[in-house]
Amino acid sequence: KNALDNFVNCRTYEHISNINKLFLNNFSSTKEHSEHGQVKHENFLNSTLKYEENSQNGSTNNLKNGKYNMYVSEGNVNINEEKYKDNNISSNNTQYNNNSSNSGSLNDEGPLWKEHIDDVVNENKKKKMNRFYLDSQATTMIDPRVLDKMLPYMTYIYGNAHSRNHFFGWESEKAVEDARTNLLNLINGKNNKEIIFTSGATESNNLALIGICTYYNKLNKQKNHIITSQIEHKCILQTCRFLQTKGFEVTYLKPDTNGLVKLDDIKNSIKDNTIMASFIFVNNEIGVIQDIENIGNLCKEKNILFHTDASQAAGKVPIDVQKMNIDLMSMSGHKLYGPKGIGALYIKRKKPNIRLNALIHGGGQERGLRSGTLPTHLIVGFGEAAKVCSLEMNRDEKKVRYFFNYVKDYLTKHLDYIVFNGCQINRYYGNMNISFLFVEGESLLMSLNEIALSSGSACTSSTLEPSYVLRSIGISEDIAHTSIRIGFNRFTTFFEVQQLCINLVKSVERLRSISPLYEM
Repeated sequence: KNALDNFVNCRTYEHISNINKLFLNNFSSTKEHSEHGQVKHENFLNSTLKYEENSQNGSTNNLKNGKYNMYVSEGNVNINEEKYKDNNISSNNTQYNNNSSNSGSLNDEGPLWKEHIDDVVNENKKKKMNRFYLDSQATTMIDPRVLDKMLPYMTYIYGNAHSRNHFFGWESEKAVEDARTNLLNLINGKNNKEIIFTSGATESNNLALIGICTYYNKLNKQKNHIITSQIEHKCILQTCRFLQTKGFEVTYLKPDTNGLVKLDDIKNSIKDNTIMASFIFVNNEIGVIQDIENIGNLCKEKNILFHTDASQAAGKVPIDVQKMNIDLMSMSGHKLYGPKGIGALYIKRKKPNIRLNALIHGGGQERGLRSGTLPTHLIVGFGEAAKVCSLEMNRDEKKVRYFFNYVKDYLTKHLDYIVFNGCQINRYYGNMNISFLFVEGESLLMSLNEIALSSGSACTSSTLEPSYVLRSIGISEDIAHTSIRIGFNRFTTFFEVQQLCINLVKSVERLRSISPLYEM
């Protein structure tokens, strides 16, 4: 049932026959519980899914051995408008033939399979047609391929990666190093020692800023200056404020109205006592991409260290740490379809070596920079997510760009007094921040309570304060209060985007109809 739900919700297969890779052979007497009551599927499952254990295409080992793939099918899935408009899953009148020589396959011999699949699809749409996840900057779902890769390390491959005297430890250690390699390949790093695993991007940012500043300040008390921007993630801003309490000087640069930090402002802020500069790669609230390469070149020219928070960028936009002259970079697993609780800090291997103080002390793991037993299963998932992103980044980008443009065109056509925040060119198109004038953003979110959206960063959206990012790029407090953030991802469907647009227009029109400001 869960496998079928994944198929129905994601709808990423080209041919219905690939569903046979998603089922085990013990799905008899399955029941689906929903808010509408119980929908029984015993007859459907018993009559159509009796796969033999060793059938050629329907082997139950497909799930166990990781053979299925959410994007691999008999035909290529092309990202184009017609593909997204094809919201109905057509089975081409296929029927399971239990008597065929290839007992695990689907054959075009009747309408039975189509009828059953359509019933399930329709039931799913009735139950979940307005329950969509479009808050992908807060987190993303784990890609099924990632989960499949993780499962052995959550069950029978359980050795400690630091146990160097037996096979169980060697096996886990190899898995960890393979994951490092996958991350390096994603960002074009050079050496496995450049990746330090952490609990997430927040820890990576703290380790980068506090570790670097305290180390170099101890060597030279005059070195105590940091440069960053006003639109960084909260964990950067709060870490900088912590360093200020320890005597460090921090310059917070104001971006322009597009959300971009000017190179001249950075250049003019660099002083003799500057240790490092830190700028977010892709902004988590408005999706703007900073000019990372030129910032990196400037920092290299001025002989200061350059750190970037790439938790919203890794796996979504191309990153070349060598070409961009990035010295330190923070990444997060759950922002690129991996598990939560795992992140990494990239530290460039160069001469002289970049040195920093550890924040967590203990057994000396991760080159002494982050002690503690490594969570092998999370690291494996992180590495596999990076590998998948390396292969599918271009397709993902085309998909979210199409959705971005579709929503923008639809809303512009049907509504007035709307503002699309942030630069509309230098951006990641999976992030969309919109202000609907004369409509309170929180009220709009409440009216769309079955569509997961956000009024800003998930780390700060619990407060009712206007977004500091929007205020920093020159948007008034009143307009900032009218903003929401939409996040598209790899698994977003065109049906969901259509429903979002329809419901957004209805809700905005209804809320404006009772707004005295709009009538004025």
